[in-house]
Amino acid sequence: MLDTKKSALNYHALPQPGKISVVPSKSIIKVNDLSLGYTPGVAEPCLEIAKDDSLAYKYTTKGNLVAVISNGTAVLGLGDIGALAAKPVMEGKGNLFKRFANIDVFDLEISEKDPDRFVEIVKSLEPTFGGINLEDIKAPECFEMEERLIEKMMIPVFHDDQHGTAIVVMAGITNALIIAGKKLETIKIVFSGAGAAAIACANMLVDFGARKENIFMFDSVGLLIEERLEKLNSYKAKFAQKQDQTLVKVLRGADVFIGVSKGNIIAGEMLRLMADQPIIFALANPTPEISPSAARTARPDIIMATGRSDCPNQVNNILCFPFIFRGALDVRATEINQPMKFAAVRTIAELAREPVAKEVVEIYQKYFVFGAEYILPKAFEPRLLARVASAVARAAIDSGVATLTIDDFEKYEKNLNILSRQLARGEFV
Repeated sequence: MLDTKKSALNYHALPQPGKISVVPSKSIIKVNDLSLGYTPGVAEPCLEIAKDDSLAYKYTTKGNLVAVISNGTAVLGLGDIGALAAKPVMEGKGNLFKRFANIDVFDLEISEKDPDRFVEIVKSLEPTFGGINLEDIKAPECFEMEERLIEKMMIPVFHDDQHGTAIVVMAGITNALIIAGKKLETIKIVFSGAGAAAIACANMLVDFGARKENIFMFDSVGLLIEERLEKLNSYKAKFAQKQDQTLVKVLRGADVFIGVSKGNIIAGEMLRLMADQPIIFALANPTPEISPSAARTARPDIIMATGRSDCPNQVNNILCFPFIFRGALDVRATEINQPMKFAAVRTIAELAREPVAKEVVEIYQKYFVFGAEYILPKAFEPRLLARVASAVARAAIDSGVATLTIDDFEKYEKNLNILSRQLARGEFV
């Protein structure tokens, strides 16, 4: 049996510590290289940028450089383990940005929990980066800090725990509802968990047409209800119901259960209370709120997703965040707005309804067909880069947040498809 702990630790430690490194894009071999790349030659681009800020995108890495930033207050399911302990996750995120979208990353672990100071620190980094990916920051501070940074900064700021999760969940729910023959406007939705991911998913569902009164959200105390309003932050209060009910009672007749809480809190008998073809997104990691085997035993008609790669329908943020940033950077967007997120949702959902690429079949040794066990594309689907980045770039241009345009989208997508296959071969450019 594989010793996961030992294998994971060896993976991170050998042959050299960590998962990312800085690789020069210009050679320094000859004396002239040194003169051009450093003194005195480096003064020339400095002087040009001093006259025109936009030239930083021509003469530096800014346009393809994203900061992955955390203060370590909500790392995976491990909680507040601190900024330093969060570093392996942030390095991993940087690795994924490069592998799937050829975006360079500096991971920055900031030992600061005060929202005001954190915002000022991140804001001060704007000259260095083309975008900011916030990660593993606890709620409700994460909402406020992201909102303030978006307002203050002229580069995209994106809290992936919120929006990446919401985008992939919404794409999966879209396809699950098609299979179940149900409408978003009429379904009853139950959440276990009321943190950053849950709130973002609920907001996204409402934006796409779900009725807020049909969303029942539970935190560690119980159902969010109006009687508790004084103790709820404004983000939770939005989903407060009028009357208190137990989770068992609320699940009766429910169409959708979305778990972003902790493992093994749902029993099979509870699923039997739900409507026909219940949609279960049990996303607690590594242990879902209910195991797929237990869920299917209780409800053979289930449509189920988890956060695990060894189960069908993995809800994985890798399906969106590298490609959203790719599209945003390529049109030099000033933010990642709702139209861009919506474009990502629709594109990811549509791709799952198409025949899978041959590369997917080769990697997974299986042919996937749209249905209850295939409602989301696989992480190694090579068309994600071109499709999602292109849709996001178009949405940025159409919504007015792009500062560059793309004249030939057909050529743009073709080049991204070539890039995707190069990256799959380990040919980083």
